[in-house]
Amino acid sequence: MPPDLDRRTYDILRLVDRHGPIGSIQLVELMQVHGYEIKGRTIRLTLSELDDLGLTTKVPGRGRRLTEKGRRELEQGHVSGRLEQIRARIAQLTSRVTYDPTEDAGVLIASGAFLAEDDVADALSLLARLDARSFGPIPASFEESAENEPGDYRLLVPSSISLDGVLLTHGINATLTNAAVLEYEPPADGTDDSSDRDGRIVRHVDVLNGKGSSIDVITLLIEANRSDVESVLESSETGFLLGDDREFPINRFEEARDLAESTRGELGGVVDFQRPRERTQFQDSNSGWAFGSITYAGTGELLLSSLYEYDLTTSWETLYGMVSRHKLEPVQSITRVPEPNG
Repeated sequence: MPPDLDRRTYDILRLVDRHGPIGSIQLVELMQVHGYEIKGRTIRLTLSELDDLGLTTKVPGRGRRLTEKGRRELEQGHVSGRLEQIRARIAQLTSRVTYDPTEDAGVLIASGAFLAEDDVADALSLLARLDARSFGPIPASFEESAENEPGDYRLLVPSSISLDGVLLTHGINATLTNAAVLEYEPPADGTDDSSDRDGRIVRHVDVLNGKGSSIDVITLLIEANRSDVESVLESSETGFLLGDDREFPINRFEEARDLAESTRGELGGVVDFQRPRERTQFQDSNSGWAFGSITYAGTGELLLSSLYEYDLTTSWETLYGMVSRHKLEPVQSITRVPEPNG
């Protein structure tokens, strides 16, 4: 009979899987980063129980790692609880956004990719290419990874969920509805048409409803190789981006559109707006006609999916956490680093 584990215990399993072998002190720090108020004694007792269940095992001198049984349980068990935790984390982070696109200042939500030293030069070159295309500008932070993080370096860029926080600070309650694979047509070279200089989202190729947990679905889409940013970068052809849809009250349409366009102008990405009568490709049976929709492929989703396409990362956090805008620099400021062993 499968164990009856609560949401917190599943999150401990998830962190052991991602960072293991890992000790209890590091686990306390990571759990606190993820919003839990938890003591070291509680972590030690939980790990002992997981050992008894055969889900974790001790690695002498290094901490715990997941067993095969633990990995199966993590993949198959407590799906509803994991989705609930993702929704709660999105709501928590969104409520902490203070970023104002008109001032280009405040705190926003970051996505993070972790890089091996040998991949740094290629990853930063890829970031510069994304920035130089219609997806820019892309403010970013590049630092060494923390001791409890994978990889040698950490690259942070704004998450699309920052937009939901921007809307919320202006009293517009946007609701995430879907994650989507988006067919994207890049702008024609030298176009003077301001409405097309960022390229355009032609259609939704696929839509997944994660019950509000679209960031988790974005990760699944990345791992399933559903994006194709490479075609845009290498040959300026139509490609496939990953993004998410959100609904908002139609009586705030003009204000929401202006805020989304301003956010995209400062933080990069691709944005698209739909009035209710236009939402035919991804509207579900429960969608009301009193809502407009914004589709946003943020720079976080663009960077993570393209790094994965080019085999430059296998570890990332779509919801890395909060970061102050002033800590994110123009790409040109962070790509001037020596090549590995150079």
